[in-house]
Amino acid sequence: MISGLTIAVSAAALLLAAWCGYATWRDQPTKDWHVIGMAVVSLLALAQLVVAVVEVANGHKPSGGSVIFFLYAVGAVLTVPAAGFMSLLERTRWGSAIVTVGGIVLAALELRLVQIWGGGHG
Repeated sequence: MISGLTIAVSAAALLLAAWCGYATWRDQPTKDWHVIGMAVVSLLALAQLVVAVVEVANGHKPSGGSVIFFLYAVGAVLTVPAAGFMSLLERTRWGSAIVTVGGIVLAALELRLVQIWGGGHG
């Protein structure tokens, strides 16, 4: 797995969490700019999934098992869109809080993906 991409996904997820956390603190719902940020983070997670599929197709296997790795990878791709959808249903500061938590969860999933892959050695 490409560690630079994992770092980018994690950093983007944490930046999104901080940004939406600030909106929560300011008592603001998610806005269009937040949705664009969620799209960027989601695209990075999707790119990571595509890279992982290519890596496995080229013979590199996660040391923790392919099935569990891909379950986590798909979960990582779906985390921010699910949080974004829920934030659009909850048009208060709590919608921003939901995205904040989604970003933190995605960063945690990235750590777990690295562990399952084998400590980042591909």
